[in-house]
Amino acid sequence: MMLALRPALILTGLLTLGACAPVSRVILLPQADSPASQVTVTTPKAQLLVDQPYGVAEISRDGRLTPATTTAEDVAKTYPNLLALQPQPPERFTLQFEPGTSQLTAESKALLATVIERARTRPGGELIVTGHTNRQGAADANDRLSLERANAIRDLLIEGGFQSDLVEAVGRGEREPVVPTEDDVVEPRNRRAEIVVR
Repeated sequence: MMLALRPALILTGLLTLGACAPVSRVILLPQADSPASQVTVTTPKAQLLVDQPYGVAEISRDGRLTPATTTAEDVAKTYPNLLALQPQPPERFTLQFEPGTSQLTAESKALLATVIERARTRPGGELIVTGHTNRQGAADANDRLSLERANAIRDLLIEGGFQSDLVEAVGRGEREPVVPTEDDVVEPRNRRAEIVVR
């Protein structure tokens, strides 16, 4: 059996029921941070896309696939041990910057300590820092500034004790504003770095 994944959380399990029952089952669980999750289940005989929360692909002994659905209650009752193994959902933080710089505002400097503390409590300890700008200035300059902001936070996280290979910095320039504006409009909420701790 092969699974082709988009971001998804799935449960798979072997079943030892009667001869007509499936020998394996794939269940797509809902995720708050990725509502468009889906999984493609492929066997030598068939392929089935599961793209709805609690959608199921039942796999027979001979490789046939049958679509089905289940509920949160049934999953909790049937697979409590598997559910206990789920990773914690990612935590997200937003830090703000002084205009035109990679210097954090005073409030965000204080919040950085909380980010570091929360990240240390997670077993994976992986952090993704995405820098952003408002739409003031040229797009190419904003691309550079957003990456400078992400790297500045990355450096602070590494100074805070995180392994450099677990902290990724990405710049998105002015492409993903929290508050959409016209060109050359100053919007402090768009001068930010978003940190995902997972």
